[in-house]
Amino acid sequence: MTGALPLSEPHHDTLARAEIEALPGSLIRAVAQEGLGRADVIPLWFGEPDGVTPDFIREAAKRSLDAGQTFYTSNHGIPALRNAIATYQAGLGRKSGAGRVCVTPSGVNAILLACQALLSPGDRVVLPTPHWPNLAGIAAVAGATVATVRLRLLDGRWRIGLDELLAALTPDTRMVMLNAPANPTGWMLTAPEQAVLLAHCRRHGIWILADDVYERIVFTGRVAPGFLEITEPEDRVLSVNSFSKGWAMTGWRLGWITAPEALMPALGKMMEFNTSCAPEFVQRAGIAALEQGEAVVAATVARYRACRDLAAQLLGALPGVRVPYPEGAMYAFLSVEGCTDSLALARALLREAGVGLAPGRAFGPAGEGCLRLCFAVEEATLREACGRIARFLAGWREP
Repeated sequence: MTGALPLSEPHHDTLARAEIEALPGSLIRAVAQEGLGRADVIPLWFGEPDGVTPDFIREAAKRSLDAGQTFYTSNHGIPALRNAIATYQAGLGRKSGAGRVCVTPSGVNAILLACQALLSPGDRVVLPTPHWPNLAGIAAVAGATVATVRLRLLDGRWRIGLDELLAALTPDTRMVMLNAPANPTGWMLTAPEQAVLLAHCRRHGIWILADDVYERIVFTGRVAPGFLEITEPEDRVLSVNSFSKGWAMTGWRLGWITAPEALMPALGKMMEFNTSCAPEFVQRAGIAALEQGEAVVAATVARYRACRDLAAQLLGALPGVRVPYPEGAMYAFLSVEGCTDSLALARALLREAGVGLAPGRAFGPAGEGCLRLCFAVEEATLREACGRIARFLAGWREP
């Protein structure tokens, strides 16, 4: 006898940690689960393109599999991919070397690893909102407390009140999470704002976790302003990135962290205790994406820009609907006048109009009254979806 209690006689009210039990379920998934498998539904709820990964990326993975590259790799990733990432980032004006890169199984896993390595229970984390819910959730998993700073609409675009954000970054703050270009709003930080934030965080020893997964999906310029352009190697800045968005690789689950080299041993340990490593054949596909994929990224951004403009035109013309212009990413975050329950509205749209959108409440209380539409689809699909939304809202009144 070990003295352990059987599961039928728990010695706690719940089996999981309290922090896990307190996590809200995904409201995006709650809507999607109702519509998955329905042929009549236009699914615009998740943040992914409607096209498959380009041939040359898939072929690189096939070659790797045919070569028998199916074994464990280094915790930090194969040297060829780490070098390719460093070269790619240098081409964008980002400062990094292969020794500062850790390859991860997805961008979200990179955020989890970073928070597990840096956050302790009770640490304070600051996050602009509306926000991607996984950011706050991962910080909560680490036991941190999350304070939010609300984005505001100014001249039809989302903006951060820089003074308000700086005031929230008190000396007892451990980390600020900055997803810009942002999911769901398309908000971006400017280069001068980043410089002010970096100087402030240096003074107070605050970590900056920059979620840069949408840095190439921008509608002015080639790449969004990045902290890696202005940091020194020892700065408390982590840039998290992913292959999912720019190269249509959502299902491959491949990302990376760029961090101070002194943090690499800790990140290697966290990789060992999480997934050990990303699969080599997936990493080989990532090399092909970085080395051969610039034309794909350019074509993707051009298509998304046209879809953004179309969604803003069609939905913004509807009575009571406001569509702030996103500066980056792949979402229209539209507000609907009179809506106080975005989850109920999203479910009604799904059931009655056959369009799957994400409820604004999924992105924090500041998102209530809004819906998120992913416009990374063919123009004909987007036109049909907007037409269905228009017909539904013409007769909609919240109960």
